[in-house]
Amino acid sequence: MTAAADLAAHLRRISALERVAGWLNWDQETQMPPRGGAQRGEEAAAVAAALHALMADPRLAELCDAVEAADPGPRMAVDVAEARRIHHRATRIDGDLAAALARTTAEAQTAWAAAKDAARFADFAPALDRVLALKRAEARALAGDVGEAYDALLDDHEPGLTAEAATALFAALRPGLVDLRGRLEGAPAGPRASGRFAAAAQLALSRRIGAALGYDWDAGRLDQAAHPFCNGRLGDVRITTRIDEAEPFYNIYATIHEIGHALYEQGLDPEAALTPAGAASSMGVHESQSRLFENQIGRSRAFTEWLHAEMRAAFGDFGLATPDELYRAANAVETGFIRTEADEVHYNLHVMLRFDLERGLIAGDLAVADLEAAWNDRFAADFGVTPPDAARGVLQDVHWSVGAFGYFPTYTLGNVYAAELDVALRADLPGLDADLARGDVGGALEWLRARIHRRGRMAAPARLIAEATGRAPDPATLVAALDAKYGALYGLA
Repeated sequence: MTAAADLAAHLRRISALERVAGWLNWDQETQMPPRGGAQRGEEAAAVAAALHALMADPRLAELCDAVEAADPGPRMAVDVAEARRIHHRATRIDGDLAAALARTTAEAQTAWAAAKDAARFADFAPALDRVLALKRAEARALAGDVGEAYDALLDDHEPGLTAEAATALFAALRPGLVDLRGRLEGAPAGPRASGRFAAAAQLALSRRIGAALGYDWDAGRLDQAAHPFCNGRLGDVRITTRIDEAEPFYNIYATIHEIGHALYEQGLDPEAALTPAGAASSMGVHESQSRLFENQIGRSRAFTEWLHAEMRAAFGDFGLATPDELYRAANAVETGFIRTEADEVHYNLHVMLRFDLERGLIAGDLAVADLEAAWNDRFAADFGVTPPDAARGVLQDVHWSVGAFGYFPTYTLGNVYAAELDVALRADLPGLDADLARGDVGGALEWLRARIHRRGRMAAPARLIAEATGRAPDPATLVAALDAKYGALYGLA
């Protein structure tokens, strides 16, 4: 075999083991019995140790040298660059640390779910302390003596992103969001859905929505989880949702959000399967797909035309007589406690809170013992209310239990990217709203397939968005879009 073939085979083994680790996590969140946490921790640790050994293998660096010397083409060059990145990171982390992280986060995930059900942060705090100690060690090992340790964790989700850049992004967004929120205060409450929405009917509606959006049910499935997520790639991409029989929008928009992720994974280039070049560009780009489908498409006036008829078929009279009423209800602005249910005006303020708190946790400026109080104080300062319990406060997100420190800023990056993609989509597809009103997303999906999905990692995230839209992403585009949308909805001057 050639060096290029050997490198490709090595990288496919790494990717396949990453998928195995992902399925262990999927099973834990959807199917695993309650007493399986400790055993799952050992299973996850074993996979992590094998994965680390492949990534840290000196032969990986040797293969990269050999392939580079042979002048690789563009796709193989991306594979080499990613191989060097993961090898560098793996050699800075001890294999025992990698296994301990996998074991501890699997156990912490079980502890988090139980603590959230009981709404008691104290039940989760010891597990979080153990996770945090390991993540601090990982961040220090990766960062070395250069830069902030938290930057190394950001890089795991959004290569090249730094805390300084994330801070600048939030600073650019916050004044406009706070101003818009202030102008919306006191606005009359809009219409709301009413009645009981049976779980079976909600799940059936989710399947119809998925089919309309282009989700391939032969390459995926839908389950329920405490925190909705998407897992998988190409021929096996699974989504989860959550059901509240008093509030159908939780399921509808969680489903649409996760379908946005799933469409990206199902739309990757199959010829580059299990290679770095064929993977999603970054989590910021990934979130741009989920947020675009959830908000710019799923909450558009055009799409609610189709959705209203589907909800009538699923639930009968559900309290919203017209598509206009559904549109207003789906875009209601209110101060809520839950990030995943937040409207577009408040959503990024939720992300900013988490960014500041987790950055303090990694730096050692904030202790786990003080986290709940810090969360409540910051929430009161930003939103004017205090969470009534830990389940609607510090325990609401799964991310810290699974060690995903540095992930939250990618949600806001995704919102910024989605706003740019929406502008370009509408410029290129002038009939988009007419299509959406019929539940036809085919044109938009084809546009995204060509410009985002099929390209994988062939361009860095911001460059990928710029090449898709014709301009560099700018936070001002998102602020202007929200100002126009909610100004029209609420009659603001």
